[in-house]
Amino acid sequence: MDTVITRTAKSELTLAAIVDTALDMAANEGLESLSLGEVAKRLNISKSGVFSRVGSREALQQAVLDEFDRRFVEEIFKPAMALPRGLPRLNKMIRNWLQRTNNDVSCLYIAGAFEYDDVVDSPMRDRIKKNILQWRGMLHRTIEQALEEGQLRPDTDPQQLVFELYCLMVGLMHDARFLRDPQALERVQTAYDRLISTYRSFNYHG
Repeated sequence: MDTVITRTAKSELTLAAIVDTALDMAANEGLESLSLGEVAKRLNISKSGVFSRVGSREALQQAVLDEFDRRFVEEIFKPAMALPRGLPRLNKMIRNWLQRTNNDVSCLYIAGAFEYDDVVDSPMRDRIKKNILQWRGMLHRTIEQALEEGQLRPDTDPQQLVFELYCLMVGLMHDARFLRDPQALERVQTAYDRLISTYRSFNYHG
């Protein structure tokens, strides 16, 4: 029995290492860069060892997105939920998102959107689009809560603000990833502060 448990634990650790390695590859080279052989090579294990744990290349891509989703919720969404509803949560979400994206160099939601923007009838494109719309929906609801709390100007258009927030993130990825600008995060944080100040209600001083 102990031997079976040990083998199971080792297999689970290997699976975690496979997904973690593949996630790092996807963040730096794109989801289409993933291959069972390359992951096996980087981990110094057999290709069959990777296949036995994740199955196909497509299953590996899905596993990577599953893990990215899990980390996204844990590191960006959940910490914000501990704060009062509305603008405090929005500020926390955006700052966490900016920091995480700057540290990881790539947000798979945004990078994936560009990677699959001209691909037709792709399960990966559909999955990424669904995730993006869910995340934008969370931002939209948080902005609506800020309106209800009187923290934002009553003429605030939530859809417009969500769009502008996404533009900031695209700008961060461009300057941090392509231009390798070490000041990219600081510049985008300044841009966010300036942006949100134009929406903030004069009666809100939080």
